[in-house]
Amino acid sequence: MMIEVLKSKIHCARVTEANLNYMGSITIDEDLMDAANLIAGEKVHVVDNNNGERFETYIIKGERGSGCICLNGAAARKVQVGDVIIIMSYAMMDFEEAKKFTPSVIFPDSLTNKLV
Repeated sequence: MMIEVLKSKIHCARVTEANLNYMGSITIDEDLMDAANLIAGEKVHVVDNNNGERFETYIIKGERGSGCICLNGAAARKVQVGDVIIIMSYAMMDFEEAKKFTPSVIFPDSLTNKLV
């Protein structure tokens, strides 16, 4: 049996930009992507702690070390700059493999989004 489990999580990152005039996605600082084991093009779920919005999008690489968390396109309407969000990705795994799997979870600095 295959089940879907949490693979990666960026917990409580702060939205630094919202760009309505872009074709969609979430731009994430490449340092955060590496630390959370995320890749460009990967589907993610985004949860906004400030307003309760939940949506899916995909990742594009942001400038390394910038702390950038930018929602693009339609997703930009679901957040405000300064909102605290959680970014999660999931993976399909065999049930027995999933029991042993440990997701990558990071907690960036709440003001700068940089790794501490």
